[in-house]
Amino acid sequence: MNNKSLDPNDWEALRADAHKLLDQALDKLENASEGPVWIPVPDKLKSELQAALPRKGLGTGQVADRLAALLPYGVGNTHPRFFGWVHGSGSAGGVLPEIAAAAMNANLGGRDHGAIYVEKQVLAWCREMMGFPADSGGLIVSGTSIATLIALKVARDRITDYGARATGVGNLHAVGYASQQTHSCVAQAFDILGLGADALRMVPCDADFRMNLSALSEMIETDRAAGLTPLVVVGTAGAVNVGTIDDLTGIADICAEQNIWFHVDGAFGATAILAPGLAPRLAGLERADSLAFDFHKWLHVNYAAGCVLVRSHDAHFKTFSERPDYLAPAARGLAAGNPWPVDYGPELSRGFAALKIWAHLLEHGTVALGAAIERNCAQAAHLGALVEKHPDFELLAPVTLNIVCFRFAPADTGNLDALNDEIVIALQETGIAAPSTTRIGGQLAIRVNITNHRTRFIDLDLLITQAQRLGRQLMA
Repeated sequence: MNNKSLDPNDWEALRADAHKLLDQALDKLENASEGPVWIPVPDKLKSELQAALPRKGLGTGQVADRLAALLPYGVGNTHPRFFGWVHGSGSAGGVLPEIAAAAMNANLGGRDHGAIYVEKQVLAWCREMMGFPADSGGLIVSGTSIATLIALKVARDRITDYGARATGVGNLHAVGYASQQTHSCVAQAFDILGLGADALRMVPCDADFRMNLSALSEMIETDRAAGLTPLVVVGTAGAVNVGTIDDLTGIADICAEQNIWFHVDGAFGATAILAPGLAPRLAGLERADSLAFDFHKWLHVNYAAGCVLVRSHDAHFKTFSERPDYLAPAARGLAAGNPWPVDYGPELSRGFAALKIWAHLLEHGTVALGAAIERNCAQAAHLGALVEKHPDFELLAPVTLNIVCFRFAPADTGNLDALNDEIVIALQETGIAAPSTTRIGGQLAIRVNITNHRTRFIDLDLLITQAQRLGRQLMA
């Protein structure tokens, strides 16, 4: 029998390959502001990535070369003119904890080891940042989508006195409420939890794209009169289309009066609480029963890293804690360190995502992270002002945070939707910038999201200049 391990025969060769790749990775980040925002994947590389299952290994040297060959072909979110979707830009320092995490290869499902204490530290910092009680429940997750699912399962199970864990939702007839600007992951969570996506009521928004609280109250009363059970109201802190923040205090008041679970989708906007000039807009966040937010968006931790906080530790624990005999807790030894993360979520096998969050917060501190968020909002306001004073552009929604929705609309234009769609594609394909599109009031908009610590004011000046040039060129 061959007992040879998978470790290298030549450790020095591995070190050389690793150091070379590390330099190439850091070179990419050091020059993140240079060159095109997005580079399409060449056909040759696409073909190579359709190879047959390898039977014999290539060794670390060739693998390192192939890894380096992938570096230029990311989505572009490390570049300062990536504006398309709410992506974080990562950080150069974020490479280091990824190396340490790979070397430790820790399973964060549970047990008593150093990684568990790092996650507990990160969760304590999260509670402090967001104004949650020190004894509230929490878990580091891959992102807001799974965080929302966990939070709404707690709400669902609590209202059934945890009977739904064994018998399902039965005749619960529960309904929830979210604004028309709410992210689609909320409806998806309703689907997965057996409540049905149709049970999520989409509440109209006011002129500022915030949830209409009068309409919310009326919808709750109508549903109660029909024999339905109002389960949860989801407030949005940073709507993905336009960046608005709902009246979280007003929603909290309604939920307290009606005895309804109050969840906040704070995917990117909740982290604005670190910016002193923006934090007052998030008043009421600290009253939420649960909160979902990401580190990999506006806090620039490398993907994937999110968090769920649940005000009631007991409710969170009762929703997920049920271990088989082979995972029985112990007072001493490796099976100690209770409660385990698996007691707060569905995954037993979990990577060490908490390490990169921990390292990132230690490296930069919340003051610098908050300042970067404020700078992005100032840049959005700057872009909004450029649009408003430019005769060829019009603003389609108020600039309330870090997202600007506008369109190219000179007086002599025909099909504006098709024209603006082509402008966006041309900006992407030329590598000038990478905005995206959305629809505001039925009109196609160029959507610019700024969640990038590398973005400069000159990048926004360039965007307007080039968008006008391309628009005029396309018209001609």
